[in-house]
Amino acid sequence: MNSAAGINSQAPAPLPPRWRRLWLVLIALGLLFCMWQAAQLAREQALSNLQDEAENELRLSAANLNGYLLRYDYLPQMLATREGVQRFLASPDSQDPMPLNMLLDRFRFTAGVSDVYLLNRDGDTIAASNWHRPNTFIGQNYAFRSYYTDAIAGGQGRFFGLGIKSLERGYYFSSPVWLDNTSPDAQPDGVLVVKVLLDDVEESWAEQDAELFVTDSDDIIFMASHPELRMNALYPLTNEQRQSLRATRRYAMEPLTPSGIEVNAPYRQGSQLVSFSQGPLSNGDYLSLTRHVPEFGWQMHILKPLTPVISAQWIAALMAGGLYGVVTLGAGIGWQRLRLRREREAFAERERNTLARVRDELEISVERRTRDLVASNQRLSDEIEERRRAEASLRQTQDELIQAAKLAVLGQLAAGINHELNQPLAAIRAYAENARRFMELARHDKADANLEQIVELTERMADISAQLRQFSRKSSERQETISVQACIDYALRLFQNRLREGNITIVQDWPAETLWVKGDLVRLEQVLVNLIGNALQAMKGLPAPQLTLGAHSYQQQVIISVSDNGPGIPEEHIGQIFEPFFTTKAPGSGLGLGLSISSRIMDDLGGKLQAANQPEGGARFTITLPHSPLTHTQESPTYA
Repeated sequence: MNSAAGINSQAPAPLPPRWRRLWLVLIALGLLFCMWQAAQLAREQALSNLQDEAENELRLSAANLNGYLLRYDYLPQMLATREGVQRFLASPDSQDPMPLNMLLDRFRFTAGVSDVYLLNRDGDTIAASNWHRPNTFIGQNYAFRSYYTDAIAGGQGRFFGLGIKSLERGYYFSSPVWLDNTSPDAQPDGVLVVKVLLDDVEESWAEQDAELFVTDSDDIIFMASHPELRMNALYPLTNEQRQSLRATRRYAMEPLTPSGIEVNAPYRQGSQLVSFSQGPLSNGDYLSLTRHVPEFGWQMHILKPLTPVISAQWIAALMAGGLYGVVTLGAGIGWQRLRLRREREAFAERERNTLARVRDELEISVERRTRDLVASNQRLSDEIEERRRAEASLRQTQDELIQAAKLAVLGQLAAGINHELNQPLAAIRAYAENARRFMELARHDKADANLEQIVELTERMADISAQLRQFSRKSSERQETISVQACIDYALRLFQNRLREGNITIVQDWPAETLWVKGDLVRLEQVLVNLIGNALQAMKGLPAPQLTLGAHSYQQQVIISVSDNGPGIPEEHIGQIFEPFFTTKAPGSGLGLGLSISSRIMDDLGGKLQAANQPEGGARFTITLPHSPLTHTQESPTYA
């Protein structure tokens, strides 16, 4: 209690309301002063940076304009010395002007200028590159132009203004054409003029974040990045100035409206702050800089918007106000820390005790949860291992069922194959006895012929045996490229005897080119053998049995069909024929696994097996497999 009382006695007494209001007023005045001072400093810095940027842009733009125009200065002097120009100027009335017009047009195109034309001694245009245009210069007199008077006096002429015919702004270079300059009192006989348009330079100015324009000695804006500033007077013109400009016809009949520029305040040497009372730039304030272009007697101006300066002022004022507020807030918070320190210490102690208790409970919960997760993980591992063993057992059972089905088909084929082998065996015996008899009679040629027949019969038996081995072998489950036609032919060879004895007609419907699919050769052969065997069984006893085998490509797939003209599949059984152990045969004639295994094989190969009845009668089974075009890197499979 004593220490608490001591602390309370040391706390400062609260200020009276009058002093509180005074402190609030002083704090507000200090905030305003800091913001105003920061805005002034930011304005000065931003204006300085803006002027440096404007000076660089103005210098580069002036150099660009100077270089763009002066690169054509040599052109009229060079063309004036051309023999064709001088020859035509010597006697223009007796020559065809077209060759010279075309020559000037070629020079215009090559140099990239607007027009090239030739004036005679009187200032009349006698040849021009635009001879073929409606506004051609030919026949026009330009003796009033200064570029003519300067050149006919023997010097080089330069002029800028609007064209009389085209009304396009251009800069003109002229040079005298001499037919004889050896005499001391010789005078030029003509003037060659080159006109250069100024649009390309203005297009490059439009990409800058500033307004650029050029004025002549009369303060007429004849070039500007903003189109609406062109052909305006920078400052209002007097009547005498207007009459003088009308006399030179430099700007034709343009009204030369004042631009409306107003100087708000000078800034530094060569720059000032301006605005516009009218026109396209009347909605902003600008920093204006001017640069003299002595080569042409022009003034080049740049206007940089003051938007960055205003933004910098606001940002600086807000930052200064924020900093002032932070400092003030920090001072106000400082005295609170002494009062709240003991409370924070007590609160921190309570938090530490609470966190320790929660940590202990959390450790116990985590340990219990970990034990549960370990037990669950062990049960899950046992279930996974059991499922893996079940899947392996299921796959082995499926393979055994497939092999059993193949052996069942072999049993069905045994009678026909036995007949196929008995015939060659009987023939071999007869040929062998004949050969022995011929050997006793020393008739070796006849004996050799019988032995040759025995060899052929032996090869035939070997082919039959190879077909059985090929069909009875287990699948390698290796994906390979398979010829559909060759696979069907192989399946048919296993039924040669039954087809022949049953007098069954075979219809083959597939294209001339080989169709290729990707899959397991042995398993696809097993499916085809099963489908063909079922078709032969269905047609047993028919007077005119017909087996139709088809294959064709459709939308990146190959469709193989096996059709018969038997009784078809009962409608109530179509949805069940692919189920295991379902069969419509007599007991002992089949296990009912053939179609089920065949459907499963097609699913494994990424294909599909379907069954349907044909409208004309009989059943139709279709196999759909992905098409696999044979490339030069693949090899065609071989068959036994």
